[in-house]
Amino acid sequence: MTIRLHCFGESGNSYKAALALELSGLEWEPVFVDFFGGAARTPEWRSENPMGEAPVMIDGDMRLSQSGAIQAWITERTGRFGGEGNDRFEVLRWVLWDNHKLSSQAGNTRFLMNFLPPDKRPAEVIAFMQGRLRAAYDVLNRHLEGREWIVGDGVTNADLSCCGYLYYPEPFGFDRADWPHIDAWLDRIAALPGWKHPYDLMPGNPADRA
Repeated sequence: MTIRLHCFGESGNSYKAALALELSGLEWEPVFVDFFGGAARTPEWRSENPMGEAPVMIDGDMRLSQSGAIQAWITERTGRFGGEGNDRFEVLRWVLWDNHKLSSQAGNTRFLMNFLPPDKRPAEVIAFMQGRLRAAYDVLNRHLEGREWIVGDGVTNADLSCCGYLYYPEPFGFDRADWPHIDAWLDRIAALPGWKHPYDLMPGNPADRA
């Protein structure tokens, strides 16, 4: 049975799960969630997914949300991306760090700067969040100096989580040229067999709503 991932292209959290599925070799298909059309707020969606979020992965009777949990499930199924030995805890540490310090800030900042009407964009909030993001970029950039991957000698869920928002073209205060070690690391991920840009991997693109 084909795994279904309910997702949409603008979602960096969906991308983390979709990219892990794509690189894992598992058979899967994306199912479009019309997030900007209000699909995630309908009673039907909430009855199946009380957290009201995307992505949601369905495999038979298995229904799972939260990108980190989906990545962990993929690792359990395939043995890939989880790290070896004590590195497993380093991978988990970076996934948790990303969810708290990087992706949460990047996702909200990108939303405020690009998906709200211009007169509704809170300049002071955006400036505050961009300051927090610069601190997170600095942590990641310093860590990647002299390393190819965040943990160990190959791609793990740490990489697939932390890269989630960093390929998007919309401005949110991230310029790859400012962070050379992050820039080189993103190139390494993009060179992996099977890698796709989020707008090529999942349905849903700002151009569709233009």
